Amino acid sequence: MFNPRTLAAFIHDLVAVVLAWGMAFAFRFNFDIPTEFLSSGLKSTLWIFPLFGGLFFAFGLYRGLWRFASLSDMQHILAAVCAGALLVVLAVVFLGFGPIPRSVLVMHPLLLAVLMGGSRFAYRSWKEHRLYGPARMRGQPVLILGAGEAADSLLREMQRSGLWYAVALIDDNPSKQGRRLRGLPVYGPLDMIAQVAESYDVKHVVMAMPSARPAVRRAAAELAAAAGLSIMTMPSYDDLLAGRLSVTNIRRVELEDLLGREQVFLDDDSLRAMLADKVVLVTGAGGSIGSELCKQIARFKPRHLVLVDSSEFALYQIDEVLQQVFPSVRRHCWAADVRDASRVAEIMAAERPAMVFHAAAYKHVPLMEDVNAWQAVRTNALGTYTVAKAAVAAGVERFVLISTDKAVNPTNVMGATKRLAERLCQTVNAEQRTKIVTVRFGNVLGSNGSVIPKFREQIARGGPVTVTHPDIVRYFMTIPEAAQLVLQAVLMGRGGEIFVLDMGEPVRIVDLARDMIRLSGFSEDEIRIEFSGLRPGEKLYEELLADDETTLPTPHPKLRIARLADAMTDEERGDILAWLQAAVRFETDVKAALSRHVPEYNPSRAF
Repeated sequence: MFNPRTLAAFIHDLVAVVLAWGMAFAFRFNFDIPTEFLSSGLKSTLWIFPLFGGLFFAFGLYRGLWRFASLSDMQHILAAVCAGALLVVLAVVFLGFGPIPRSVLVMHPLLLAVLMGGSRFAYRSWKEHRLYGPARMRGQPVLILGAGEAADSLLREMQRSGLWYAVALIDDNPSKQGRRLRGLPVYGPLDMIAQVAESYDVKHVVMAMPSARPAVRRAAAELAAAAGLSIMTMPSYDDLLAGRLSVTNIRRVELEDLLGREQVFLDDDSLRAMLADKVVLVTGAGGSIGSELCKQIARFKPRHLVLVDSSEFALYQIDEVLQQVFPSVRRHCWAADVRDASRVAEIMAAERPAMVFHAAAYKHVPLMEDVNAWQAVRTNALGTYTVAKAAVAAGVERFVLISTDKAVNPTNVMGATKRLAERLCQTVNAEQRTKIVTVRFGNVLGSNGSVIPKFREQIARGGPVTVTHPDIVRYFMTIPEAAQLVLQAVLMGRGGEIFVLDMGEPVRIVDLARDMIRLSGFSEDEIRIEFSGLRPGEKLYEELLADDETTLPTPHPKLRIARLADAMTDEERGDILAWLQAAVRFETDVKAALSRHVPEYNPSRAF
């Protein structure tokens, strides 16, 4: 069925065919066409008309919109015109249609391509200027940091938006400086941000450098912040390649954008083979790491996901998220306490999972240090052992314990209980077929209880921002990165290993606080930083490897394997399990027992 727009476009193209044909004859004879050739030219239109009309539909010239004409549309036009030109030549040579000069056969397709392509791009230019021209909507002026392909895509999108309009670009590449991109001047180097912003009276910058090194992005953000500019960024390079770029995706720069974490490359084919059509169970599914693991696992289309958490609200939240993002993945939600052996066994028997990711744990160091110490032991150590034993009894193929860098030479109860959980898992792995591996990593940005949300709230209230100590440092990675590396580690694990994630360089917490204050548009004079002192069980720095451990490389650059020197005896395990079933009430008793069962635990080194 012809709609009016398609019919108009088709008539336009047929007129272009005749017009190009007549122009070719006119140019060939200097606008003085002999009668013989004029007659043959007019008669030939009777078969050229339907020939090209059919080809235009065959090559799909009317599936797109002129308003969005692109190089792809031009390619279809050229293909149709070239095919038509070839058929015309064959008709003239083999069927005797003519006489038609050879030069006409050459000029006609060239003129036709120019007429058809030129009219489409002219219409698009007129339409965009009418809809998005400066007289219609200007928005707020911005500087673009970067002058590459991403900046070009961003400028093209901005022309369709009334939110922002670019006035200039800044790039460190000398070959781009002094030139123009889509009519806008390109300045450089990035040190000129303040100067250019002042000359254009701009208050906002957009970082269009998705593939730049983290150090470059950080330097650019610091220069913009020092100039008092609001800093925003565009979507990631993956989003650009996937065609998800939109001006509405421009957002304020967050700390995660500047932390220096590089992209994680996964063995997707092997992960798909491991997870696809398998039943996968995740404990602590509503937590920061557990929920991200669920999202990453769902990408590989498991048969169904089993979500286990003690919090009904957390279960509800992650179930809703998965329903929206992965509606085709089946989910079963179980409210359960991992310390409850009968409930855990019931879940394992009902679901028969092939893989178990154990992320349930108490993780807040100060809260678990005093009156909650025994609860930390019961959840982190006994809960882990309970789930691991139930997984083995149910014939689970792989069991994964999510551990922490605080388990290395622990100085707090939380770290000691996670180290004890690691040791217990190794004893279970030694006697069964289930492959049990541990993955150990540091802090994740934005997780529940981390410093980042706390700093955001303090800045929103006008400060002060509280940091425990000026020299305290921590390792950080993003939540998606941690979850992705956990999956990669599981793929490599043969059973019994403790995988250590490459956390990069440690970051001073006070530097994080300063970055967040600047990114929020404030100075340290406006938002003060106060030092509150180290909290119970807190160390100035965290280690990823214990002193008596050695590491081995793996095929993945961000994963190493820690080999433990000690092995738990059967007698020691019996003593620990008897203690875990006891009713310990006092903090001093808990810490004394932890010191016996976790040789590395040393509370005196906390400060």
